[in-house]
Amino acid sequence: MATIETRTTDTGDKSYRVKVRLKGYPAQSATFDRLTDAKKWAAATESAIREGRHFKAAEAKKHTLADMIDRYLSGVNLSKEQDEHIGLHLRRWKDEIGFMVLADVQADTITQVKDKLLNETVRTGNKRSPTTVLKYMASLSTVFTTAVNDWKWLEDSPLRTIKKPKPARGRVRFLDDDERQRFLNACKDSSNEWLYLCVILALSTGMRQGELMGLKWPDVNLKDGFIILHETKNGERRRVPLAGHGLELLREHAKVRRLDTDLLFPGTIHTHKPIDLRKPFENALAAAEIKDFHWHDLRHCTASYLAMNGASLAEIAEVLGHKTLAMVKRYAHLSDGHVSNVVASMNAKIFGGA
Repeated sequence: MATIETRTTDTGDKSYRVKVRLKGYPAQSATFDRLTDAKKWAAATESAIREGRHFKAAEAKKHTLADMIDRYLSGVNLSKEQDEHIGLHLRRWKDEIGFMVLADVQADTITQVKDKLLNETVRTGNKRSPTTVLKYMASLSTVFTTAVNDWKWLEDSPLRTIKKPKPARGRVRFLDDDERQRFLNACKDSSNEWLYLCVILALSTGMRQGELMGLKWPDVNLKDGFIILHETKNGERRRVPLAGHGLELLREHAKVRRLDTDLLFPGTIHTHKPIDLRKPFENALAAAEIKDFHWHDLRHCTASYLAMNGASLAEIAEVLGHKTLAMVKRYAHLSDGHVSNVVASMNAKIFGGA
């Protein structure tokens, strides 16, 4: 219910004070010079309160984008792996538009930052990929959705209507048999005694570099052949099977483990930090004359070899720790022979020699 009170000054000027009272909601008031404006505001405010829009708009004017991101980050427990991605993305959004109140953050605001991210030159000397920019947007979208649904700070997310960049085709770079042999020989010859073991473990398990280098002895079961990863990119624990050559090498490594740290591969100076294998890895690639290959491509090798040996996409996703099949569909073409055999077997069984 709205009431309008007319006020007259000593000079005869009039103003109109509006109060809107609805049961169950705080009273809202405003003052106008014209009666028509007062009536319009009263009707609009009553309607907005009944539809649940008014107080969201008020919250959106009180909080900045930085406030929103800080509240979100304080309420979630990101693993180290997640912080290197989601945390990095959100801190960049804060740097760009964190000062803005949420009510002023519109689709075009996000689009301007999106275009800036797409056109930036990154450490490799190339432009940032559309897939990476999509991840920046997805991280921010999660925070906006939380602010809309859980905190009632906003009526809707400005990212909902933004045209997203088309993701690039997933990279599939794996070592063929000859490349792999040359590279492993170079790793054996490396001045770093752990490079060969780490590369073998990466190839045989599909672990990410951060997962591998952060391994601790209490999480390694050499008797039964498995590792438990507590910090992963998707935040879930993962059991990693150990078998064959990698398991044998790791058992040998355990016999000479350092006792002043739990890390499997501690640094030479700071034993509480993992060793940095970047330079030995690059030197081994150069010695093996292998181009366009990064540490993360060892993970692509694992997935590719699994596909070529008949593993299903679901099995590959489980080994790599992906929640969905979307990330492993890039390897589907490598299992075409396996799929063809399945189809041929089905046809033979159903139609026989007909």
